[in-house]
Amino acid sequence: MTDPVMWMTIAGASLIGLSVIAFAALNGWRGWLELERMKIERRTGISDPITSPSPAARIELADLKERIRKLEAIAAGVDL
Repeated sequence: MTDPVMWMTIAGASLIGLSVIAFAALNGWRGWLELERMKIERRTGISDPITSPSPAARIELADLKERIRKLEAIAAGVDL
């Protein structure tokens, strides 16, 4: 019963088990935080700035809208 190899094996297995439990708990915590963030985002309507369009994309979109407006005016026969 006083075999040091047995105690080292038990200690190693315990450490591995504790590590697995801690990793699973951390993943669960991160998932819960992400869920709460999504709930708050849906409630307030604030989106993640990373997924919002860049300023260059906004400028290009405004330019396209202006070009469409001009083309519609030309098609209607209106001088700008």
